[in-house]
Amino acid sequence: MVAGTSGPAAGVLLGTAADARAATGRAGRRTVPLRDGWRFALVNPGGISDPTGAYANAPDPAYDDSAWRTVAVPHDWSIELTPTTDNGTTSGTGFFPGGLGWYRLAFTLPPALAGKRISVEFDGVYMDSYIHCNGTEVGRHPYGYSGFACDLTGLVHTDGTTENVLAVKVQNRLPSSRWYSGSGIYREARLVVTEPVHVERWGTYVTTPEITGERALVRVRTSVVNASGTAAEVEVVSRIVDPGGRTVARTASTVNVTDRLPETHELSVPEPKLWDIAAPHRYTLKTELRVGGTTVDTYRTTFGVRSFRFDPDEGFQLNGVHHKIKGVDLHHDLGALGAAVSIDAVRRQMTIMKSMGVNAFRTSHNPPSPEMIQVCEELGIVMLVEAFDCWRSPKNRYDYGRFFDEWCERDVTEMVLAARNSPAVLLWSIGNEITDSTQTAGLAMADRIIGAISAADDTRPLVIGSDKYRTPPAKGSAADLMLAKLDGLGLNYNTAASVDALHARYPHLFLFESESSSETSTRATYQEPEHLNTGENHTPGRRAVSSYDNNLASWTMSGEYGLKKDRDRKWFAGEFLWSGIDYIGEPTPYDVFPVKASFFGAVDTAGFPKDMYHLFRSQWTSEPMVHLLPMTWNHEPGDTVEVWAYANVDTVELFLNGKPLGTRRFDTKKTVDGRAYLETTEATGDDKTVTSGPWPGSYTSPNGSAGKLHLTWHVPYEPGELKAVARQNGRVVATDVLRTAGPAHAIRLTADRTSLAADGRSLCFVTADVVDARGVVVPGAEHLLAFEADGGSLAGLDNGREESAERYQASTRTAFHGKALAVVRAGTAAGRLKVTARSAGLRAGTVVVRTTPAHDEALTPAALFTPDPGPGAPAYPRADASYSGRPDTLPAAMLDGAPGTGWSNGFYKSPTALLPAFSGARAEDWVSVDWGRARDFTRVEVAFTVDAAHSQPASVAVSVRDGGRYVRVPDATVQWADGSDALTVISFAAVRGTGLRLDLTSRHPGEERGAVRISRLEAPAG
Repeated sequence: MVAGTSGPAAGVLLGTAADARAATGRAGRRTVPLRDGWRFALVNPGGISDPTGAYANAPDPAYDDSAWRTVAVPHDWSIELTPTTDNGTTSGTGFFPGGLGWYRLAFTLPPALAGKRISVEFDGVYMDSYIHCNGTEVGRHPYGYSGFACDLTGLVHTDGTTENVLAVKVQNRLPSSRWYSGSGIYREARLVVTEPVHVERWGTYVTTPEITGERALVRVRTSVVNASGTAAEVEVVSRIVDPGGRTVARTASTVNVTDRLPETHELSVPEPKLWDIAAPHRYTLKTELRVGGTTVDTYRTTFGVRSFRFDPDEGFQLNGVHHKIKGVDLHHDLGALGAAVSIDAVRRQMTIMKSMGVNAFRTSHNPPSPEMIQVCEELGIVMLVEAFDCWRSPKNRYDYGRFFDEWCERDVTEMVLAARNSPAVLLWSIGNEITDSTQTAGLAMADRIIGAISAADDTRPLVIGSDKYRTPPAKGSAADLMLAKLDGLGLNYNTAASVDALHARYPHLFLFESESSSETSTRATYQEPEHLNTGENHTPGRRAVSSYDNNLASWTMSGEYGLKKDRDRKWFAGEFLWSGIDYIGEPTPYDVFPVKASFFGAVDTAGFPKDMYHLFRSQWTSEPMVHLLPMTWNHEPGDTVEVWAYANVDTVELFLNGKPLGTRRFDTKKTVDGRAYLETTEATGDDKTVTSGPWPGSYTSPNGSAGKLHLTWHVPYEPGELKAVARQNGRVVATDVLRTAGPAHAIRLTADRTSLAADGRSLCFVTADVVDARGVVVPGAEHLLAFEADGGSLAGLDNGREESAERYQASTRTAFHGKALAVVRAGTAAGRLKVTARSAGLRAGTVVVRTTPAHDEALTPAALFTPDPGPGAPAYPRADASYSGRPDTLPAAMLDGAPGTGWSNGFYKSPTALLPAFSGARAEDWVSVDWGRARDFTRVEVAFTVDAAHSQPASVAVSVRDGGRYVRVPDATVQWADGSDALTVISFAAVRGTGLRLDLTSRHPGEERGAVRISRLEAPAG
């Protein structure tokens, strides 16, 4: 069907045998994926203007695009770029540029398609796109997250020789989003060819209003379009096929169609297999349209048979069984792939989530891709589909607020039509944290959205996700009236007390937490477990946060608190954790380059679980498990390590090098409605709003009990093996083992699959571990790894580190805490895909994956990745520190010569809804200066600040950098200064090295006055 010839004006064309096979499709309907052959030009990464004027005629079929790049769609141009502070970027979107881009695609159509209806469909283009066909604008679509179609009938050539040209202008003017959006045709696109009589786009609506064990009533409404201009008698045939391919129900009717007509069928499916979380069975509806006995269209719809209920008093039920919503919020990026959708990457993300116990997903904060809906259907994950992050009032200068008034009904209708037949989709959300929603003007806006949703689907509850209801609103206020329009209310970061108050005030609403926790963490980073809320480390290169579930912003709550609050209330439908996976952008608690990814996830952007993943797994899964944190066992001699165990069984014993360190047990408790759970019994200090009862200051369950969801030991460190043994009824059911790692020795590669299709698109995810000679991952390893793919290509690299200026699409990546990820794309030749990773001084790692023949192969050559250029040579002298408490007290301030600036480890944590403010001094920290060349030292001069928040350290020790390590200097004496910012002089026998380090011990650890500040540090050459 599709053919083409090459030429400088057309770029790469469709026209292979594979295209023709794909185009053939079923009788009467032909669909051609538009993946290959696109030409692309990034006109301006800093705006939406064309400064040169060279692209003014880009829609013209004769325009010469031969110098443009060839790309495959889905395509995200932003993720290809280097993070930068130029071009109007912000931390919110990960410092990636957007701008103006053009796409062009040339193709020919055979004479057999004359008289057919021809359209182009896009599942998503970010954003504000203009579509042209053969020089004529055929459509505009501002919203970047909803799909759309453009009719090309009458504009395309169908003579088999004349080229047709699609030209797409995309404008992502920054800032347009609060998180990383990506830029371009980032979801699938296709040509759709039908007869004049056909099923309308999204033209079937399948519901299952009656379900018993014996039968399910399936109601099908089919929208039949007749674009021929002449009335036609159309036979509509509906046939339901079960998961095994057997027809289980069939019916037909004949209607006279002049323009557009809905036809309704009711079919009975005997002994239906239900779509459920544990067994997500799906059926296929095959709709045929026949005119004069000839089939003119065949349309397939996947659906499921299931019933559900959200009850204000009983919570959530699926197929008559009570469930808690164990959900996650996710933004749409796929880590190193950016926004460019890949079903393999989506499936990997959601499989990881499923392994954590997840049974629900909220699309945050926009309509999802069709691939996400498909994967959730396959895995048995229910969905809350959300429309918008703003209405008329914007959150960013160039966001959707510009288009809301003109486009909101069309966009929300598209959202519903695209998802309404999915058995996974249970809820429609009209928005997230909408400014307008609690204002009088917002009531009419909500009516427009609700009206559009209800017109397209009236079988699912309507909700909103909101941070506006921390307390019940005044009666008759806009916030109060808004809730009268909804079936349920999603709460973002509400305390237990506020949840209970809202339940009492609005008994007709079902409640759930649309965003819970927002605890922040960095994989394998730990700080001060004795504190419920810790400070942030602002030292460049060390911007990370603690994984002890104890780094909280002012609005957030710990993961344990959210789990307990949800657990104790049967009527509370459940929670959606913010967030299941780290995402690009919104790097709370840091807002500085090059921190470009969030810290909220239970899993990092590379897909590597953090400790938070195991906390939720311990509460959301039943297969016995135990997890130790810290998740590594490399510490300093003399350390006493606070060790936690997350487990879903009641007894855990800890061993160090075979020696028992004691058994800890959870108590078995019951909620007020009789559900059993495991928890310690002790004060937790995690809820200052609790002022009475047996546990003041601690979250207290309605049953009167308080406790933690982890077990604790304090272990004097010694290298070797730390082992947790979990027992149930005296029987060992799970273990977790940590081993001390030695020096880095080799790279170990592990692929997530053993085979994949040689189609040029399928992805394999390869984990690279830097290991010692015994195969233990080296937690401090930050080696630069160089990746190669023989028989395929690199699609992206990641390491899960939030603070990184490295490109995702490069051939090199540093390890982070000993790990990195290579996303590898299959080639088009069957045989094998061999991935290799190398690093200086390490044994190379390889892994081989079998590739199998594919029927549909990519035609666009994969982009060749180059090594990341890295940060360049450091400037000397270079100051560093183990910890900096504020963004304006960094180590470099010790060297700037300004007496009013300085380094400090003092921090202040604002109060949260549950916790008081905190600013206790750290017990120990260090600072260092590296001069980049060897020199002699005999003393260090240090100016310590003494004020209400700082004091001189109790002790200071000096070490010299000798090669790659610091060695304590001999014969050091300290002459302490008498006043603030006067010089303390530390003298010692002459040493030679490139740098010095000072180890500082607080005079008042844990107290605010015990912080240390250095306004000046000098080391005169000896």
